[in-house]
Amino acid sequence: MSSAYCCPNCKTNRSRFNIVEQHPRIVKLDAGTGEIIQEYNLENKEPFHLSYRGPNVRIQCGVCGLLEDEEIFSKYATYQRKENP
Repeated sequence: MSSAYCCPNCKTNRSRFNIVEQHPRIVKLDAGTGEIIQEYNLENKEPFHLSYRGPNVRIQCGVCGLLEDEEIFSKYATYQRKENP
């Protein structure tokens, strides 16, 4: 997270962002009510339950609200620097 960002949606914001840290919970829900039946940790999850594979951090533009992976904002900033030296 040490690179410059630029919002690919509003194309002007380079300084106002929300950093959203994701902390997944491994749970088993009741199919009818949606109630949590059991909560697991990495050591005791069921064999057919896949681990979370998404990003740990997402970025939200503080101007237009676009919420995307960090890489999107970082790559757009690099692209903008090449286009407008």
